[in-house]
Amino acid sequence: MYGSLDELKIEIDLLAAGAERIVGKTHPLDIIARDVLFGEGPVWDARNKQFFFTDIIGDTIWKWEPNGELTAILKPSAKANGLALDLENRLLVAGWGGRTVFRFEHDGSRTTLASQWEGKKLSSPNDIVVKSDGSIWFTDPHGGLLNVGMVADDLQKYLDIQGVYRLSPDGKQMTLVTADFVYPNGLCFSPDEKLLYVCCSRQRLIRVYDVKSDGSLGKARIFYQYDSPERGVPDGMKCDVEGNVYCTGPGGIFVHAPDGTVLARIKTPGHHPTNIAWGDDDWRSLYITMIGSVVRTRLNIAGVPSR
Repeated sequence: MYGSLDELKIEIDLLAAGAERIVGKTHPLDIIARDVLFGEGPVWDARNKQFFFTDIIGDTIWKWEPNGELTAILKPSAKANGLALDLENRLLVAGWGGRTVFRFEHDGSRTTLASQWEGKKLSSPNDIVVKSDGSIWFTDPHGGLLNVGMVADDLQKYLDIQGVYRLSPDGKQMTLVTADFVYPNGLCFSPDEKLLYVCCSRQRLIRVYDVKSDGSLGKARIFYQYDSPERGVPDGMKCDVEGNVYCTGPGGIFVHAPDGTVLARIKTPGHHPTNIAWGDDDWRSLYITMIGSVVRTRLNIAGVPSR
């Protein structure tokens, strides 16, 4: 169904002046993992120089080390999806099929951080990000109740909304920051954290919000609307240190200027990208999770480091 990894290569469409300065001229390809059914949740752990990702359909959270060793750290994972690191370098998980957000403690135990909103079960936490103040933000669409191969035992929909939530730094308060979406998916902050980007897979768009000092959001603005007929929807998102926004979408990974202009599209023929993460010592490596594999390439501008 998907192209051979031996034939996989990185291709770049340069779509605006100045794009080459950002994405570079050459794009090496390193294979991180093969035979991944539905890769997701990439995050680089800079302190320990290791990389985590999930295989949703494969029901596993994986750890990869630069020597090539792959270790399953949780299997079954209740179809875990997005991953992030908190300020103590603990791994956070958007639990998708398990309908929770949870954390790996330093001793290997796990702590549930969120499982309900107003007394009703969450639907399927999808993506997750940590702000520099320690607050945890995540999206909760209904997809984990519907997608074949990604569902768990409880398929009942308890919430009518598909929200974006914020957990306070101490974990004691959970807030619904927006319910604007019919399917919220990826999210990321601008480098100065004054903006929050959230993509909607069903409407194929990205919204942007001003982030207020109290953790609430201003009125939504449309950052970009995708209209390409190619396969793929807005999903995983990250920013680089210059404020450019990278989002997986139709036919590849789109590189947007801070005003939304498309600068370039990074294509991975034969393998559909689902999410991305910056990594390695200089934060210029782009790790790409896909349906079929996980790979790494190099770009010119460093990404915003994971916590």
